[in-house]
Amino acid sequence: MSTPRLTLRALRARGVDVPMKLPLGTSAATIRSAPLLLIDLDTEEGITGHSYLFCYLPAAAPAISALLGEIERAVKGERVAPAELWGKLARRFRLIGVQGIVRMAMSGFDIACWDALALAAGKPLAALLGGAPRRIRAYNSNGLGLMAPGAAADEAERLLEGGFRAVKLRLGHPTLRADLAAVRAVRKRLPDAVELMVDFNQALSVTEALERGRAIDSEGLAWIEEPIRHDDFRGCAELARELATPVQIGENFSLPEQMAEALAAKACDFVMPDLERIGGVTGWQRAAKIAAERKRPMSSHLFPETSAHLLAVTPTRHYLEYVDWASAILAEPLRIVDGEAVIPDRPGTGVAWNEDAVQRYRMV
Repeated sequence: MSTPRLTLRALRARGVDVPMKLPLGTSAATIRSAPLLLIDLDTEEGITGHSYLFCYLPAAAPAISALLGEIERAVKGERVAPAELWGKLARRFRLIGVQGIVRMAMSGFDIACWDALALAAGKPLAALLGGAPRRIRAYNSNGLGLMAPGAAADEAERLLEGGFRAVKLRLGHPTLRADLAAVRAVRKRLPDAVELMVDFNQALSVTEALERGRAIDSEGLAWIEEPIRHDDFRGCAELARELATPVQIGENFSLPEQMAEALAAKACDFVMPDLERIGGVTGWQRAAKIAAERKRPMSSHLFPETSAHLLAVTPTRHYLEYVDWASAILAEPLRIVDGEAVIPDRPGTGVAWNEDAVQRYRMV
């Protein structure tokens, strides 16, 4: 794969806090807005690559921005060659560790590098990576948090707008009975052809997960996501072995090496790496190769605009997780048609800013 020659001139970052259309109630917290860090990578050739990070907490945005400043100082004036730059930065940050917000900053930088290269080549990122723009099967992951069964059923029905044929429900209520009531209310309201995934957001112990997993095994779920602590691979392996419903983990994999460890431990049936934790586009490519070698279906976590391009070239692609959290600040949000994400047939990832909206939601 040949890529254009670009030279890094500058990195810029801005924080925005975008209200969510549907609050997301999880077992850990209720999230009502999306704190995003918008990244612009300027090159000497006049091409600017874009990416964004989900910061989880607004307070994380300035810290990640400061690390992006350190990245700029380390690689300014160098050729935009993502894998080589990742290696150089990994050495630069070896003593502090490529973890947490360091890894997030490196991943955001990596994604912006790839966007700049695709823009310079005049190709969609999927095409630059050897594939082609196409439609990617998606499930609607907006909202549908912890709530009363009737309210959950109403919201699940609303999430079918856009032709979605799969939605995700958050579980982790105080009791098994409440979780079952939510699942059954939503399942009853949805058409039979619509798949339902559930996500516990690490709420349970292994014992609780076995009890609740067995109780919902007969409910026809597509998967049970992160029922226990994300890095308890031994516990996850027990659940994957004992439960009939597939176990999905991966949004917290720290770089492809940890994903390889999880698969070696037989900790899950499906994987769903997250771009800002797996190592950006460069890390995703390595993770996709591991999933293909292990024959594990691979979905995405968040960042649907860029993840759609990557799933288009992922041999074991499964589902795109669709959230609209960045749509309000994008010049052209990702389109969903008949439940599928439509990869735009234009250069880059398709991520560019609606500057009026950016100013409206700018963090002070």
